Amino acid sequence: MTCVVVMGGSLGGLTAALTLRDIGCEVTVYERSPGPLVGQGAGIVLNPATVRYFTTRPGFDLDSVSMAPHWVRYMDQTGGTVHEAPCPYRFSSYNALYRGLLDCFEAERYHLGAAVIGFDQDNDGVNVQLAGGRRDRCDLLVCADGIRSTARRLLLPELALAYAGYIAWRGTVSPAELDPQIYATLHRAVTYHIRSDGHLLVYPIPVVDQAPGATTPQLHLNWLWYRNVAPGPALDELMTDRAGVARDLSLPPGMVQEGHLAQMRADAVRLPPPLAEIIHSTAQPFIQVIVDLEPPQMAFGRVCLIGDAAFVARPHAAAGTAKAAEDAWTLSTAVAEAGGDVIAALRRWEPGQLQLGQRLVARTRETGRRFQFESTWHEGAPLPFGLYEVGDSAMPG
Repeated sequence: MTCVVVMGGSLGGLTAALTLRDIGCEVTVYERSPGPLVGQGAGIVLNPATVRYFTTRPGFDLDSVSMAPHWVRYMDQTGGTVHEAPCPYRFSSYNALYRGLLDCFEAERYHLGAAVIGFDQDNDGVNVQLAGGRRDRCDLLVCADGIRSTARRLLLPELALAYAGYIAWRGTVSPAELDPQIYATLHRAVTYHIRSDGHLLVYPIPVVDQAPGATTPQLHLNWLWYRNVAPGPALDELMTDRAGVARDLSLPPGMVQEGHLAQMRADAVRLPPPLAEIIHSTAQPFIQVIVDLEPPQMAFGRVCLIGDAAFVARPHAAAGTAKAAEDAWTLSTAVAEAGGDVIAALRRWEPGQLQLGQRLVARTRETGRRFQFESTWHEGAPLPFGLYEVGDSAMPG
């Protein structure tokens, strides 16, 4: 039996753990967070790869983890609709997917508060070092430890995330926090607004209350406002939190300096009225720095990188979660076909995933340029959602 350690227990790590377990591997997951990963991120555009583990199980109801807006809309400066078409996409939330995957995996093999800090390998296996002195050994180490990957830093220390030149202000609003008319206008659509210096989008997501026993999702509105910020002092000041600590990739809710919040809300007055209202109704907006990264390899003997631990693509294709899931699915297929020869499996698996990552990063860079700097994204253009190509994230309604 092939023994596997998965480094990182988020969506990609859980998908890898489940798919490898299901082909007969003995799998252990080590997640550095001391508690379950609730509240990570906000909205997720589904792709068939993202929910493949659910949809292949008998009796699964896609509506239990997602919802389908009726329309794709482009909004003009007055708040009017300049283009509208049926929406082929479904939307979910991080919590809904995480909870669903976690429920499918053995709790005794999912270890919280267990940070992998190093590893080395020989001809027969991988030695895994955890914080606190614990060690483990496996045949295959799957590194799914995200955008700040420790594994990537150890394997490819020369690689660095590249800043795209813009950030995203983000937030989620409940129906109770919004004017009922605005909620009624927007909760059945994914809405884009194109500006000369960037763009905004709003879409509904199902949110399950974190209170014990809560199971019924409620539709919230998730929004992103992409704004250009020059690298250097302006970005550094924006990303310094209320305690004076410089942050690199994100400022979580409640940590953005009040002066920056006030300026952003003042700038929002110039947006279409429904979008301005959503932003002003958000109690604690947060900031995501837009970056990307391309590794030269993903397989290193008996060790591999998947998801954001490998390629980091800008979010415009809404394919980050799908890429992590696809890496996991194709990895389990390669391991099964190799009959337990882990090194051969990774050699077979790597070329296709490198090509997928390279194409995704290139496509999202082009989309970002058109949205943020060239002003060449036209109202009514098909949304850029997709993993292998634009449009392949379409899901049944």
